[in-house]
Amino acid sequence: MHKRIAVLVTYDFEDVEYIEPVEAFRAARHSIINIEEQVGKIVYGMKRQSQITIDQSIDDASVHEFDALFIPGGFSPDKLALDDRFLYFVRHFADSQKPILTSCHGPLLLLEAGVVKGRHLANIQTLNEDLLEAGAVLSDLPVVNDCNLYITSRSTSDTPKFIDVCLQVLGQPHPPIQ
Repeated sequence: MHKRIAVLVTYDFEDVEYIEPVEAFRAARHSIINIEEQVGKIVYGMKRQSQITIDQSIDDASVHEFDALFIPGGFSPDKLALDDRFLYFVRHFADSQKPILTSCHGPLLLLEAGVVKGRHLANIQTLNEDLLEAGAVLSDLPVVNDCNLYITSRSTSDTPKFIDVCLQVLGQPHPPIQ
């Protein structure tokens, strides 16, 4: 069962946290659609090990087009969180009851969108206090799978386990929206 995965990404994403999951998702025949402000724009990772081309503008993106949302870590989530269009997209994605996959600093976008209350997330040192204040339940595990809806990991070193859990979740049919 192949899925369409929306990737919210801009400059200074964590190279490994984008490249390795995306390669694994594509190898499993899932479609990746990079979303930012401008179609055709090229954005670079923090370590400049990778560059990606934006496939779709946030202005044209609809939650209904996608089966899952992926938010890689790095400084990209910080930058995207400054734009209400991305926060709106994340809020509606959370409401759609489809999987949200995010690593390391990616949950900042979830936090700013106001969708972490009561959610079980991986313990992310730089965000712990804010996530707890917003009502998230944190676990110091490499990867946390909250009901196949929120899949989070702590750091770059957890990327292989994060990929494994994400691929398991993506291989399952979506539950009906309640």
